[in-house]
Amino acid sequence: TAKICLIRDHDPKTARVFEVARSYRFKKGSGIPISIPVIDMVEIGAGGGSLAHVDSMRQIRVGPESAGSDPGPACYGRGGTAPAVTDADVALGRIEPESFAGGSMPLSAGATEQAIRRTIAEPLGLEGMTAAFGIAEVVDENMANAARVHAVENGEDLAGYTMIAFGGAAPLHAGRLCQKLGIDRLLVPPGAGVGSAIGFLRAPFSFEATRSVLMRLSDFSATAAREVLDELREEAAAFVRSCGTRAEIGFETRAYMRYVGQGWEIPVDFAPEDAADPSADRCLALFEETYSTLFGRVVDGVEVELTSWAVKAETPAPLSEPMGDPPSVTDAAPAARRPVFEPALGETVEAAMAERDALAPGHRLAGPALVTERETTVVVPAGFAATVLADGSIEVARAAEAREAAE
Repeated sequence: TAKICLIRDHDPKTARVFEVARSYRFKKGSGIPISIPVIDMVEIGAGGGSLAHVDSMRQIRVGPESAGSDPGPACYGRGGTAPAVTDADVALGRIEPESFAGGSMPLSAGATEQAIRRTIAEPLGLEGMTAAFGIAEVVDENMANAARVHAVENGEDLAGYTMIAFGGAAPLHAGRLCQKLGIDRLLVPPGAGVGSAIGFLRAPFSFEATRSVLMRLSDFSATAAREVLDELREEAAAFVRSCGTRAEIGFETRAYMRYVGQGWEIPVDFAPEDAADPSADRCLALFEETYSTLFGRVVDGVEVELTSWAVKAETPAPLSEPMGDPPSVTDAAPAARRPVFEPALGETVEAAMAERDALAPGHRLAGPALVTERETTVVVPAGFAATVLADGSIEVARAAEAREAAE
C-alpha cells in the first residue's frame, strides 16, 4: 500500500477514528469505526505487489489485488503471472534486475515482459514499454489524486510542502508525484528502504487520553474543564511512566469542537497556558481561528459546542544534530548509464547511474538519473537534480529553469 500523511510544523496530522474490518480494503466508510487516536493517513492499494489488469471498459487498473511476497510480482520468478507495479518499474528501467536487493535476489526481466505483454499490451494493442508506462502512470496518478484530496480535506496547498519518501518503492515513484503535484523539493533520508523500522525504534513513548464532554460554550464551566483535563493528564502520564521511561513527560491538549448542528468536529489545539486556565472566550477564539484556517471563514450567529477533550503525554523525541551546510556543490561523475523511460518526456532516455554509498555530501547528479542502494532506488526525473546533503539525505529539487517553465 501507499500511505500519505501531512506533516506541518514537524507534527503529523492525527485523527480520532480508525476503521477496522473494511468490506473494501481501501474504501473509507466500509468498515467499523473505532474511536482511537491515530496518525491521519490516506491509504490506497499502490504497493510494489499491486497487480495490474484491464477492466471491462478497456482501461488499465492497478490494485487493490496484490501478489504479496509469495508468489510476488512476475519478475520474482516464483510463479506469478500477472504484472505488478514492480514489474512495470523493471520494464521501465527503474530497477536493475541483476542488482535488486544488493544482488541477493536477481529478477527475471523475461518474466516481466511476458506478464505485461499477455495481461496489458496484447488486450489493448500496445507496445510493451507503453503498457508498462500505462501501469506506472495509473498508479502514480492514483497516489497523486489521493494526496490532492487529502490536502483539500485539510485545507492545505501541497505546492509549499517538501515531500519525504521512504519505503522500498517510494523513492522510485516520488519524483513523478512531485511533477504531478507541483512540489519542488523531495527528501530521501538515509535508510529510506527500511524507514518504518527506523522510525519505530526512534519514536518517543506517548499516550493520548480522551473524554467525551458535550458542552455548549454558553454553558461553559471552567471548573469542570480543569477537572477533566487534570484527570486526563494523570491518566496519560501514568501509562507513559508504565513504559519504564524516566524521561520528562510533556503534554499536548486538544479540544474537539463544532458549530451546533454540525455532524463532525474539528481539532482545536490549546497552548499550555490556555489548557491551564480554560475559558469560554478563549475556546471560541481558538475555534474560530482554526475553523477559518480550514475553511476560509467562520459562521456568524451559530453557537459553538465542545464535544470532547484529549490530552497526550509524550517523552521528548530524540534530538537530531544540526545538519549544517554541505560542502560546495560539485557535479558527480556517473558510474554508468542505462536506458530509462522518462514519463514527462514520453520516451526512453539515457539516465546517469550512481551508487549512493559512492556519493559524498555536496555531490550533485542532474536528472534523468538513478541513485541506487541495497533497499531502494531514487529516481531523479528530468528537470530535477539530486544533491547529497550533509547528513547523507538526498535532496531531489526542481531545477530553476524547470520551475519557471512549470509556473
